[in-house]
Amino acid sequence: MKIVVAGSHGLIGTALVARLAREGHEVHRLVRGAPAGPREVPWDPAHGVLDPRALEGAGAVVNLAGAGVGDKRLTDAYKDVVRRSRTDTTGLIAHTLARLDGPRPVLLQASGIGAYGERGDEVLDESSALGDTFFAGVVRDWEGAADPAVEAGVRVAFLRSGIVLSPAGGALQRMLPLVRAGVAGRLGSGQQFWSWITLPDEVGAIVHLLDADVHGPVNLSAPHPATNEAVTRELARALHRPARLPVPAAALKLVLGDFSSEVLGSIRALPAVLSASGFTWQHPSVDDAVAWVAEEVHAGRS
Repeated sequence: MKIVVAGSHGLIGTALVARLAREGHEVHRLVRGAPAGPREVPWDPAHGVLDPRALEGAGAVVNLAGAGVGDKRLTDAYKDVVRRSRTDTTGLIAHTLARLDGPRPVLLQASGIGAYGERGDEVLDESSALGDTFFAGVVRDWEGAADPAVEAGVRVAFLRSGIVLSPAGGALQRMLPLVRAGVAGRLGSGQQFWSWITLPDEVGAIVHLLDADVHGPVNLSAPHPATNEAVTRELARALHRPARLPVPAAALKLVLGDFSSEVLGSIRALPAVLSASGFTWQHPSVDDAVAWVAEEVHAGRS
């Protein structure tokens, strides 16, 4: 299958492209700037530039593009970057798909578990209302930007990804040096729920959704959310290190600003749609996840 991927150089995109290639798919990357090969296609989301021929004949488009929410301090200016980097890319792809003649590819569109906002220990699934935090608002606009594709009859699945666990990037990469030094501990109270998923399961779920008859929001998370304290404790145990020093909420707010709400906020989301579609997790529990992380670390892949 011809599959077009935007955002192919991030943590998830890199792993996804590698798996798709191993499985024999013809992967084309949307890239900013000059293409480095015949399967790289230049585009400019900020100026609405995308040649429709890049999407013709594709079975699927996977859009993972968007500025990292934890990469910089969330000033008003960077909040605008975060929002526009998502809505510009999604809107351009959606409008381009809507204008195609003939069969249109499936659109697997990145989104986030932050859609639900701060919800304590409330159990959430894809039918739950969206929250009222900054990130929930971003998700509203992000998913809404795909409306032209939805209205044109494209099957669109919104990948509401949880915290992706991998020693190669994301939140866990930042935590690991502290855990390995034996000084990591819970963040804030530690009682906030983290809806997490390992990188292999994140990629596996995206590949599964290429063919699964699923549309609309899909929580990409493991079936057993856990508290931050439990994740930190089990990770330290798997690496044979103590988990000693809790980080006060006030310190996180001082250092991280508005992004601290994503670390301290509690989202207890269940992957109801993914489960119903027949997906099987490699790492359904925290124990499974941290065992995989420890194996990666000990093999030097961190």
